[in-house]
This record gives sequence, structure tokens and C-alpha cells, in this order.
Amino acid sequence: MGSKEKVFCGKVQIGGGAPVSVQSMTNTDTRDVSSTLNQIRRLADAGADIVRCTVPDMEAADAFALIKKESPVPLVADIHFDYKLAIAAIESGADKIRINPGNIGSRERVKAVLDCAKDHGIPVRIGVNSGSLEKTLLDEYGGVCAEAICESALNAVSFAQDLGFEDIVVSLKCSDVQMNHRAHKLFVEKCGLPLHIGLTEAGFGEEGIMKSTAALSALLLDGIGDTMRVSLTGDPVQEVVLARKILKACGIRRPGIEFVSCPTCGRTQVDLASIAENVKQKLATVSERMEKQGCSMRVSVMGCVVNGPGEAKNSDFGIACGKNEGVIFKNGEIIEKLPEDKLSDALVRLVEGSV
Repeated sequence: MGSKEKVFCGKVQIGGGAPVSVQSMTNTDTRDVSSTLNQIRRLADAGADIVRCTVPDMEAADAFALIKKESPVPLVADIHFDYKLAIAAIESGADKIRINPGNIGSRERVKAVLDCAKDHGIPVRIGVNSGSLEKTLLDEYGGVCAEAICESALNAVSFAQDLGFEDIVVSLKCSDVQMNHRAHKLFVEKCGLPLHIGLTEAGFGEEGIMKSTAALSALLLDGIGDTMRVSLTGDPVQEVVLARKILKACGIRRPGIEFVSCPTCGRTQVDLASIAENVKQKLATVSERMEKQGCSMRVSVMGCVVNGPGEAKNSDFGIACGKNEGVIFKNGEIIEKLPEDKLSDALVRLVEGSV
């Protein structure tokens, strides 16, 4: 999974076989230290491994230094247009910076940023977005496409490496799911640097959730990605929650309790939805505690005799239901048979007693 190369953002390893880390970005005014720190803490509590803050001016760079001192997670400074801001952010303690070499300025200015990052021992994320591709590439390819995005990223990497800088993370994003996927596939065929994956400007609400899930899941299942951000309009905490759910659903990270339940059919002779919901709600705090400890468990709630016994048997704990009753499994063995109304509480007690 991911790149064999690695860099460190603070204490978080990116690439080199490390778990895929989850990022988000604050949407507060960075100059408001208190509000930004409060949001960073909320993001960390939700499971963010790394947080990025924009640094649009020198006042924000000064504030960044204060924020960094109190942050519970490594901080990335997001820089555009002014190379002096990048240098100021590095000197303010940034664990990584994000730049787009195309809008920083001359070769000398980019070199000044990379030299400063090298002196401070921090990596740089080179970010390429479909909305800011070089005009020469747009002319060459006749507009935005996966090939143009990939070539832009490769050019930026070569540019940095020619200047003697190697601690690089790359991102290449667009808002089209298929184009985004193809651009990443093309890139990994030609470059082995760590990748920050995402779908930029995914949108709002259910549509943004669905597009982000489709885009990121496809990349992760192809073994692409070392660190990731879900980009959704609104409270960034929802980005972290969704990112962790995607990793869990893809089997990339499986901490906490993985709940499995069948979709039900005409053979189901219990109120399976109520049983499953009751089990999940009552074990929510157990799952959260296990997640923080890096532990995992599989709990199945199944509705009929076709797949139920096998699924429940292959889980750490499970229920396989029949007509108005069910059997409870623990580590592949039947523990007891109970009426429908006793099943969920009995399963919950078993799980709670095991952790």
C-alpha cells in the first residue's frame, strides 16, 4: 500500500508502509488563534492525524507560530503566491508546507523556500490542481485532462529535485472522479513519491460524500495513497469522520468495531433493523475506546439461516436469527439461543465483557 518512499510530518510518517494518515484543513481565520486552535482540537478529537492551516499574510504567519505551540497534531502551512510567507511559516514551526510552484514565482524564489524547508528538516507538499494548470499544458492537451494534470505534477517534482530537494509529498487533484483516478494512476506509473490523495471541491452534503467516497475508495483499493483529505463544504470535522469511515470500509484501517448486518429479505422473521441498531448504539462508546487503543473487532447481526450462521461464526461475536429467536456466537462457537427481544442486550453484554 502506498509509496515505498517516506517523509515525516512531525511524528506522523507518510509513506514507507505507514498507515494512511487522515488530514483536514481549518476554515477559521488563522489570525484568530483561539478559534483556530479550538477547531484543530475538534479535528484531532475526531481522528485527524494532521491539520493544515492557510497562511495568507504575515499576521497569519505570526499567529501560526502561537497555534503550533498548542496544537495536538502536526500542522501544515498552506501557502500561495508569496514565497516570503512560506519561509515565515517554516520559521514559525510548520511541520510541512504546501505550495504550488507555479504560483510562488521565479526559480530563485522556489529555491529559497525549498532551501529553508531543507534547513529545518521538513517536507514540502507539491500540490497540483486541475483549476490552476499551466497554460502551456492546457494548450498542448486541449484543456484539462488526466494527462495534463499528471504532467504538471511530474514537472513540478522534477523542478524541485533539480534544486536539490527530495522530501516531497505530491498531490494532484480535480473534481471529476474518473479524471482524478486516471491522473493518479498515470502518476504512480512514473513516480514513487508519497501521495496525498483527495477529490478537490467535491461539493456539499450527500453528493459530496458520495463523490468523495467513490474517488478515495477506488484509489485506496488500488494501493494508491499515503495520506488523504476528504474535501467537503462546511464543518471540516465531517471530513475527518468520513475519511476514517472510508478507510475502515476499505479495510485499510480497521480499528474499533466493524459492524456487519444483512440487508434482510423475505426470509427474515425478526425485526433485524431494530436489533442491529440497538447493538450498534449500545456499543458505540466501546468502539470509540477500541479505536483510540488501535484495537479491532468484528460484530455481525444476521437475519436468516442462509448466510447468518456462517457470517456470525466468522466474526468475533455475532447473532444468527431464525423465527422470533436467534443464536449468539462467540469466536465461532454458539453460546446460547435466545428469544428475539433478548438478543441485542445479551450480545452487548458479551462484547463489553471481552474488552
